[in-house]
Amino acid sequence: MGVPAFFRWLSRKYPSIVVHCIEDKGKIVNGEKIPVDTSQPNPNDVEFDNLYLDMNGIIHPCCHPENKPAPKDEEEMMVAIFEYIDRIFSIVRPRRLLYMAIDGVAPRAKMNQQRSRRFRASKESVEKVDLISTIREKLLMKGVNVPPEKPKEEHFDSNCITPGTPFMDRLAKCLHYYIHDRLNSDPGWRNIEVILSDANVPGEGEHKIMDFIRRQRSNPEHDANTRHCLCGADADLIMLGLATHEPNFTIIREEFKPNQPRPCELCGQIGHELKGCTGAAKEKQGEFDELTKPIEIDVEFIFIRLNVLREYLAKELVMDNLPFPYDLERVIDDWVFMCFFVGNDFLPHLPSLEIREGAIDRLVELYKNAVQKTGGFVTNSGHVELSRVQLIMTNLGEAEDEIFKRRQENELVFQARQKDRKKRMKMNKDNRPAWTPGGQFGPRSLSQSPSPVQNARQEAYQMRMSSSSSNASRESSKQRLESMMVPENNGNNSSEVLGMKRKREESESEESEPEDDVKLWEDGWKSRYYEVKFKVDADDIEFRHKVAAAYVEGLCWVLRYYYQGCASWNWYFPYHFAPFASDFLNIGDLKINFDQGKPFNPLEQLMAVFPAASKQHVPTPWGDLMSDPDSPIIDFYPTDFKIDLNGKKYAWQGVALLPFVDERRLLKALESVYDKLTNEEKRRNIRGKDKLYIRSGHAGYEFLVALYEAGSNWKLEIDMNPKLFSGMGGTVVLSKDVIHPKETVTSPLHALPDLPGNAAVCVSFIDPRYPENFIFPAEKLKSAVDPPKVLKPGQTHVVDYRNRNNFRRPQVGMAPYNKRVSLDAAGHRMLNHNRSDDKNSYGNVPPPNAYGGRNRYPYQNRGPPRGPSSHQQSYARGREANSGRFNSSYPPSSRHTTYGSNPTANSGGGHWGPMTSHQGNRGENWPTHHGSSQPPSSRYPQNNTSSGYSAGYPSSRYPANNPPSRYPANIPPSRYPANNPSSRYPDRNLPRDRSDGGQGESSYSSTRQSHYTFY
Repeated sequence: MGVPAFFRWLSRKYPSIVVHCIEDKGKIVNGEKIPVDTSQPNPNDVEFDNLYLDMNGIIHPCCHPENKPAPKDEEEMMVAIFEYIDRIFSIVRPRRLLYMAIDGVAPRAKMNQQRSRRFRASKESVEKVDLISTIREKLLMKGVNVPPEKPKEEHFDSNCITPGTPFMDRLAKCLHYYIHDRLNSDPGWRNIEVILSDANVPGEGEHKIMDFIRRQRSNPEHDANTRHCLCGADADLIMLGLATHEPNFTIIREEFKPNQPRPCELCGQIGHELKGCTGAAKEKQGEFDELTKPIEIDVEFIFIRLNVLREYLAKELVMDNLPFPYDLERVIDDWVFMCFFVGNDFLPHLPSLEIREGAIDRLVELYKNAVQKTGGFVTNSGHVELSRVQLIMTNLGEAEDEIFKRRQENELVFQARQKDRKKRMKMNKDNRPAWTPGGQFGPRSLSQSPSPVQNARQEAYQMRMSSSSSNASRESSKQRLESMMVPENNGNNSSEVLGMKRKREESESEESEPEDDVKLWEDGWKSRYYEVKFKVDADDIEFRHKVAAAYVEGLCWVLRYYYQGCASWNWYFPYHFAPFASDFLNIGDLKINFDQGKPFNPLEQLMAVFPAASKQHVPTPWGDLMSDPDSPIIDFYPTDFKIDLNGKKYAWQGVALLPFVDERRLLKALESVYDKLTNEEKRRNIRGKDKLYIRSGHAGYEFLVALYEAGSNWKLEIDMNPKLFSGMGGTVVLSKDVIHPKETVTSPLHALPDLPGNAAVCVSFIDPRYPENFIFPAEKLKSAVDPPKVLKPGQTHVVDYRNRNNFRRPQVGMAPYNKRVSLDAAGHRMLNHNRSDDKNSYGNVPPPNAYGGRNRYPYQNRGPPRGPSSHQQSYARGREANSGRFNSSYPPSSRHTTYGSNPTANSGGGHWGPMTSHQGNRGENWPTHHGSSQPPSSRYPQNNTSSGYSAGYPSSRYPANNPPSRYPANIPPSRYPANNPSSRYPDRNLPRDRSDGGQGESSYSSTRQSHYTFY
C-alpha cells in the first residue's frame, strides 16, 4: 500500500502490538530433513483457526530476493515459494482453513498504480543494464578481470508476476500440486479446508480475503470467535483487519531489518555498491576463507496483534460528554478513514500531510473537535458523512501555511546537521576516519591472528612525528595557495577569495538537492502549485474545486472498497497530484454514485499496465500494438517519461507522469486481434473461480466425492452444509481440475516426484451471495467475546514516540511470561553465604536495584547491623496466617520438581483469552503432548483466567498431591504471606511468571516484577 512509514509510525507509537514469533525448526537426522510436526500445539501459546496468505507478498521475495542470490531458474522459484508457505504454516498452524489468494485483475483505480510501478521497473532495469555495461567496459580497459556477462535471456522480468502471464498460469498449476502433496502427507493439513484463489479470479489478493471474511460473518453458522491470522507486509492489511471488527485478528509479517548488505550486481561481492565496484578480487577472510560474511540472512517473523491496537485506540480516541452514545466500533472506522488522507494505493496524499510530521495525530485532534461540534460520527458501514469531513478539511486548511513553513525550517536544520556530520566524519584515502591510528596500533580484521606490538615507544614516536609533519605541510601549503588567491587591495584578510574552488562536501550537498519550482513555504504557493503540477492558470478556481470533488469521490470509493467491496471497477482518480485541504469547499452538497461496471479480462489488464519492454508476456499480435508506430494506442506506451519528485529527494518517491489509459480506445484496438489468440491464450483470458480442497477423513469429504459420482454437470451450483465445513458457507461446482481418489498427481516440476494414491478432492468454490443492495454491517458480532486485556490500566501509547532516545521496544509475548530461571551451584553457595547464623532467617543483603538504584550496601559491608529487617517483620506478621496453608515437612526431593508436568484439560490462550476447543469440530482427539493425551493445557485454572496470581495456587500448575516445593524443607512455611505464593529467592527450575501486583505483595515481589517483567 502507498503509505510510506505507516508501520514504522504505528509500531513506535503503539509498541505492544508487536510480538516476535516463536518458531520450531526442522531437524536433520542422518542427512535427512525431518519437517516440523504442525499437528502439535502452537508454540506461541495461541491456536489459530484461519490462516490467510496474501500470495504476492510471498511470490516477489522468492522470485527476486534482495538479500540473497536470485534463484537460477523457475523451478527454484517454485520450490522457494513452497518452502515459504511451509514456514508460515508451521508458525501459525491453522486448525480450520488455509486461504491462499493471488492478485487477480484489479480495479481501474489500482491499475494506475500498477502501471506506474511496472513502467518504473522497466526503466530502472534498462538504466541498470546500461550502467553495468559502462562500468564493465571501464574495468576491461584497465585490464581488470570481471565476471562474464549474464545472458539476456536469463534476466528475470518481475513484471511477469501479473495476472494473465504464462508465469502466473504455471504458478497456479504448481500450487495445485503443492496443496495435494501437503494434504496427502502432512498431518497438520489433514483436517483443514484449503482455498486457492489464483490470478484468474478478479480482485486484489487481500481484498478477496476481506470479501470472504465479510460474507462468512453474515452467515448464521459463522463462529464469531474465530481466530484469524493474515500473512502480508502491506500496511493496508492493518486497516483492513480493523475494518472486519473481528476481536481475534492477527497479522504475521517479516521483521524489517534496515541496512542489510546487498551484493554488487557486477562482481557479486558485498561491501560496496555498483557505482563503486573496482572489479577487485574477493578479499580472503580467514586462512581458508571460512569467515566470509554470509549474504543469506534468515528473516524472522513478527505478530501484529490488532486486539492490542484496539485497546490503544480505545484509550486514545475516548471522547467524554458526547451528545450521543459513544461507540468504539464507529470510532475505529473513523480512524481508518482518517488514515486514508496520508496516502493509499488509489489516491495521492494531501500535500500538507506527512506521517513523519505527525499528520495522523493532527487529524485525530481535528476529528475529535468535528465530532463534538457536528454531533455524530464521520462514517457508517462504509458510507461517509461529507458535511463532517468538510469541517475537518476546513480546520486543516487553516493550518496549511504554518505546516509548509515549519517543514522548510526542519529541512534546513536537518541539512545543517548532516553537513556538520560529514565534516566530523571526513574520511582518509583508506576509507577510515582521520583520527584512526595506523601502524601496529591500527585496527585489524577479526580474521587476522593477533600479534603483540613490537617496540611500542618507537611506534608511538613515529605516529606523533608523522602526524605533526603532515599537518604542518598541509597548513603551509594551504596558506601559500590562499595568499596567492587573495586580491592585493584586500588587506583585511577577508574570507572572500576570488577563484577559490568550492569544497567537495559543499558541492555535493548543493548538487544533491532537487529543484523545487513550487516552494510551498513562500507566499503564492497555491497558485504556483496548480500552475506547475496541473498546467492551469493561477486564477482558475473552478478547476481547483473540480480536483477536490474528484478527490472526495475517491475517498468515498476507497472507504466503500474496504467495507463493502468494490463499488465500481471502472472508477479512478484522473490526476497525478492531490488538491490542498483548503480547496475542499461545500463538499457536503456533493451527490456521489458509482457505476458497478465489470473488471478487465486478464490479457486486457496486461495491455493496460505493461510497458513495451515487457511485451514478451502478452500474445505476439497484441504486443505489436505496443511498439508499432502506426498503432492506434501507441501513445499509451512511452519509452521515456518524466518523474516529478514532488518535493522529495529520491526518484522512487516521485510521481511517474504517465498518460492515463482510455478504456474505450484500448478495448476497441484489441477487437481486431482477438481472433489471433491461441486456445491456450484464450483459456488464460477468462475469469476463473476459487478452488476448495479437502482430504479423506474430513467431515465434508464424502459429500464432495458423492457430487462427482452423481453426475458430470459442470455448471450446477450446489449449496454447502456449513456443519460439514467448520461453519463455512457457500456453493460448490464440479471442477475439471479434480484428481480423483487413488489416482496419481502428476508433478509439474522435474525436481519433485509424482504423488500416487491421491486422497484429496477439489471443487470450485463460490462465496455466499447476498442481494445487490445488501449492506455488510461494520460492527462486532453479538456473540463475539473480547480477549482479555493486555495493556495495564494506566498504560497508553508512547507520547514522545518520535524521539529515538525515549523509544524502547517492550518485550511482551502472546501469553503470560513463562520463562524459567534457576540457580546453579555457585548461585546456591552465594545464597547460603548471605544467610545469617539462624537457619530460619536470611541475611540483610538486598537484591540488586532493590531500592531504586544500585546495591545500597556494598558486598564488603554486608549492610546495616544485624537484626530483623522490615521485610522479615512482614514475613513474621504473616506467620499465623499461613500456618495452616503449607505442610512444614516437605520431602527434600521436591525442591527441584518441575511443575506443570501434568497439565489439566483446560483451554487457555494467555493474553488471547480462553481458547475454543476444536475437539468437537475436528472429529478426532488432540495429539499427545508432553506425555498427556489431553488437549493443550491452560496456564490458568478452570475458574481463573486472569493473567496474575490468585489467592490460591493454580491447580493446573502444581500436581494435585504435591504442594508447591518452591521453599526449602527446613524453612518454616509461616514465613511467607498468604497472598504471595512467589518467593523472593528463585529456586532451581521454578517458573518466574509475571505478576499484576496482586494482594499482599511485598516490596520484594515488586522488585522481582521490575527485574523479570517487561512491558
